[in-house]
Amino acid sequence: MPRDIPIGNGSLLINFDQAYQLRDLYWPHVGQENHTAGHPFRFGVWVDGQFSWVSGDGWSRTLAYESDTLVTQVTLYNPALNLRLACRDVVDFHENLYLRQITVDNMDEDDREVRLLFAHDFHIGGHEVGDSAYYEPERAAVFHYKGQRWFMINVAKDSPDGADKAPSEWRHPWALGVDQWAVGIKEVQGKEGTWRDAEDGVLSGNAVAQGSVDSAVALHLNVPGRGQATGWHWIAAGEDFREVTRINRDVRRKGPATFLKRTRDYWTLWVIKEHQNLTRMSSIRLRMSSIRDLPHRMSSIRLLRHAYRRSLLILRTQIDNQGAIIAATDFDIAHYGRDTYAYMWPRDGALVAAALIEAGYSEVTRRFFNFCHRVITDEGYLLHKFNPDGSLASSWHGWYYERRKQLPVQEDETALVLWALWRHFGRFRDVEFVKPHFRGLVVRAANWMAGYRDPDTGLPLPSWDLWEERNGVLAWTVGATWGGLQAAANFADAFGEDGLATTYRRAADEIRAGTETYLWSPDLGRFARMINRQDGGGWDVDSETDASLFGLWYFGMFAPDDPRIVATMKAVRDRLWVKTDVGGVARYENDRYHQVSQDVETVPGNPWFICTLWLAQWTIATAQTVEDLQPALDILDWAAAHALPSGVMAEQVHPYTNAPLSVSPLTWSHATLVTTVLEYLARLKRLQAPTDLD
Repeated sequence: MPRDIPIGNGSLLINFDQAYQLRDLYWPHVGQENHTAGHPFRFGVWVDGQFSWVSGDGWSRTLAYESDTLVTQVTLYNPALNLRLACRDVVDFHENLYLRQITVDNMDEDDREVRLLFAHDFHIGGHEVGDSAYYEPERAAVFHYKGQRWFMINVAKDSPDGADKAPSEWRHPWALGVDQWAVGIKEVQGKEGTWRDAEDGVLSGNAVAQGSVDSAVALHLNVPGRGQATGWHWIAAGEDFREVTRINRDVRRKGPATFLKRTRDYWTLWVIKEHQNLTRMSSIRLRMSSIRDLPHRMSSIRLLRHAYRRSLLILRTQIDNQGAIIAATDFDIAHYGRDTYAYMWPRDGALVAAALIEAGYSEVTRRFFNFCHRVITDEGYLLHKFNPDGSLASSWHGWYYERRKQLPVQEDETALVLWALWRHFGRFRDVEFVKPHFRGLVVRAANWMAGYRDPDTGLPLPSWDLWEERNGVLAWTVGATWGGLQAAANFADAFGEDGLATTYRRAADEIRAGTETYLWSPDLGRFARMINRQDGGGWDVDSETDASLFGLWYFGMFAPDDPRIVATMKAVRDRLWVKTDVGGVARYENDRYHQVSQDVETVPGNPWFICTLWLAQWTIATAQTVEDLQPALDILDWAAAHALPSGVMAEQVHPYTNAPLSVSPLTWSHATLVTTVLEYLARLKRLQAPTDLD
């Protein structure tokens, strides 16, 4: 089930699914230590003797965000109960505090007691063994803990005449603390958990349990007829009792509304700090549209502006404060292969960092490059993927392949970190930041790439592809390696290392020459995806059309309008566009990952956001007139329109229903949208006459 509305602060991350169930709670790292293990935290309502979980039938749900911030905007309506709930969720920008505001709208004429019930199915540290939970009467709160992982749960209600009370009024006993509680055993002895105890609106009051445990708490609101009442629910995270109770005291002292407001304001400030002139989109669209098209075009402009800023905010939720840029934190993918995407792939991280660099977020990307410097091997390569704390993550790349040792690497992962670091330096010119990375990261990696090549062809030696499915000499990888070596040569020039610059450029030149000789296929009339040397001499040529051929030009090895690139990208467009109402570009022909259709002529594979946007980026790079940009804008429209209503973009979508497939959100999808918008604006500025920019 996709994660519709992630919220976080770089340390604590909360993910909700499409039924508004809290499904992931990561702390103290984004992507590491999921204290739910994907199990739902349920939210239910009891009124007039009836109970209903808001995730169930009978509820209509709208999951979105407030504009330009990381505050959710959730509406829940149940006509049978005659109730409407408006919810706001935040993770405080500074404290490890998850906070929810619930405003209950009683649509009945009579005053009613509405009981809000919150069930917490913790699996602390990713499993349920050895957990403890207890109710503590002094604070009228429930605690869950195991080792150095503590979680404190509390609730409060606004005063009857509104939420604008002085902070001191939060100290009144009636305003703070759970009205009911239950702590119990789950998942053993046939017991489902205390969430079942909640379904009659009355909790048992059991005060302690250990082992495989969960809890439920209730908040009772007296809601006037045709009126409203507001309640609050929060979870504080910390390493010990003292830390979580300190956070709880701050909420009591300041009032929960303070934390909601300050977090709303912080993320609005963050997302607009580097204002991009997105209004230029309106000028091109208005000139290219008739009056009849004008309402549609204006709506499209607003959609893209919203998608750009929403993507930046969603990106930030998936980035750990210690520098790891996480691919995805949707835990449900674990059901597919018993592993997740909650890791830092250096390639994904580098491409996300490149988007943030162009958007002006140097403080985030510095931490990423520091992370890469910490984890690079002494030999100069980056391994497959890493946990957010910097430890080596799980991998299916072995050290032994076809009767000989091999490096378990995807070479583009090392190369693209250097490529992105040079973009960072070009954008921010922060010499003192780059200086300590020059020897330990840039030179170390570039020396390895320059040496890890076939002496006969000049090409990189075989490694795993970006899709992690095949081993060989990949078009994407040679393009990325060329870009990484050129970046290293530029750094060497900047730091006065002329000999190193010459070495790296010579290696890059030989890679380009080898690409022209061995990867260009006159028979195909385009570049091949991959080659492998045969045991008896000669080459096996992989002729499948693959969207990643994009890498041959994007990292600078060939011009985007080189006739060979034009032929290659046209083949990508013609062969990989999904010929259904959904549309979009597949990764490659007959892509079996989450495959839903065997009709490969119509559906070569599921449409991926990144692959579709790559086609837009090539269109932008080759545009010679403002009118040439229109197909790229159409693709940007496609990306925004095929996201979830919250703005979240998955890895891929169903080719017939547009339902999200695989993980959601995918950080790389959002980064590619950000990059494409910025590249469009830059190209538009060059193509427009000076008077058009006034």
